Amino acid sequence: MQIREMSLQELDLAYPLVKELRSALSYEAYEDLIYEMRHEEYKMFGIFEKDQLITYSGFKVQVNLYHQRHIYVDDLVTKKEYQFQGYAKEMLNYIYDYAKVNMCQRVVLSSGFERKDAHHLYEKQGFEKKSFVFVKEIA
Repeated sequence: MQIREMSLQELDLAYPLVKELRSALSYEAYEDLIYEMRHEEYKMFGIFEKDQLITYSGFKVQVNLYHQRHIYVDDLVTKKEYQFQGYAKEMLNYIYDYAKVNMCQRVVLSSGFERKDAHHLYEKQGFEKKSFVFVKEIA
């Protein structure tokens, strides 16, 4: 198993896995958004077994008044056939260590209501439910 940062040249490798998490996202929109997020220091990391991408995470260091300096995890997904084998836990541990090295106070993420298995993992990893996320679409 290898955890490493992924390059922009690997977008086509990451997209099928990201699509499992963000099913409505087209490749074109994905590519445009990744390039736009790069100025925010969005990082793409993967767990690989041989040359196969098993787990993908996209995150960035952010600063705000509520969380101060922190890592915000935008995306975390493991291939369906590899779920419940510890890969997401390994990625979360990696992100936690990355946060410490980058002098962050915490790791923050948001997760949809339907992702009960992910919520269980987050709680086992020491994450606490701290707030609700409210969204209003722009018509």
